[in-house]
Amino acid sequence: MGIEKRKQRHIRLSLEENVQADIGTGFEDVKLVHRALPEIDLAEVETGTELFGRRLSSPLIISAITGGTEYARELNETLATAAEEHGIGIGVGSQRIAIENPSVESTFSVVREKAPSSLVLGNIGCPQLSLGWGVDEAQRSVEMVQADALAIHMNPLQEAVQVDGETNYSGVVEKVREVVEGVDVPVLMKETGCGIAHEEAEKLERAGVEGLELSGTGGTSWAAVEYHIAKEEGKRDQEHLGEAMWNWGIPTAVSLVETSQSTGLKIIASGGIRTGVEMAKAIAMGAEAVGIARPFLEKAVEGPEALKAHIENILLEFRTAMFLVGAQNMTELKRVPVVVMGRTAEWLRLRGFDPEEYSLR
Repeated sequence: MGIEKRKQRHIRLSLEENVQADIGTGFEDVKLVHRALPEIDLAEVETGTELFGRRLSSPLIISAITGGTEYARELNETLATAAEEHGIGIGVGSQRIAIENPSVESTFSVVREKAPSSLVLGNIGCPQLSLGWGVDEAQRSVEMVQADALAIHMNPLQEAVQVDGETNYSGVVEKVREVVEGVDVPVLMKETGCGIAHEEAEKLERAGVEGLELSGTGGTSWAAVEYHIAKEEGKRDQEHLGEAMWNWGIPTAVSLVETSQSTGLKIIASGGIRTGVEMAKAIAMGAEAVGIARPFLEKAVEGPEALKAHIENILLEFRTAMFLVGAQNMTELKRVPVVVMGRTAEWLRLRGFDPEEYSLR
């Protein structure tokens, strides 16, 4: 299957089929402590922050979605316009197709055109590094969108389930190190729905990356997306594998604790986060920002006004949650007590992390 056809299918299936993981993000076990006397004014709550050299009005990023087709260009234009209007960040989808076919570069570069002052994240994949890509391709991806940072996505599950997927991950950490040393922007590593454990986080920090986007389980399952493609293609083995691996991975809240407590990397929490309250939970637990993808895609398809309203609702929820825990800014939000219970707390204890650390602040 050609890359362009696959990208079109990814968008269609994400919008039309059930591709949601059947397990939670872990944030359902996380509670912020309400302050009946917050001792601050809601109007004075400051949600701004800085990430990779750009100022964000709120720590929210439209996570990597698409690129490479004319329809993707339209979506990216809508998403980038909204990012610029609201002062939030945006990441582009995998730029592989544009590196191999420069005629579609504009479907990605439109993001910077429409969001000249926003944080923009470029995107290439580990499989391409394993198959011979290096600094040249990485730098071309950065320049294509004038990226402030480059995300290298890790998608071993998706490739394993994908019909004719590329599953060569041998030596990829050393290739990441070469890219880190060769490009002129910070590099972050991005999962695609399965989360990141502390072992990989520590390894990547030693390789020189500056951040992680977690994309933990609880949101879109790319095993589910590839399951639907395999079903359409009549590939029974891959269809079976996609169904079996539908919920594989590390819940987002667990991945956030593991990576933030074990490294000094900048963490973008993503994977099933849907509300401003969950944003506040993630920041309080150590994230620098939060990424959301599929809900913004759905609203972008509806149109610019629907997307604008959805972003504004999330930001209002976030600001209100900050007010209700007595946090006037990001620094204070990272210090508020958080109660972690249930399966999330149990998982963390079994992995050697203390969930009570947050509640005793």
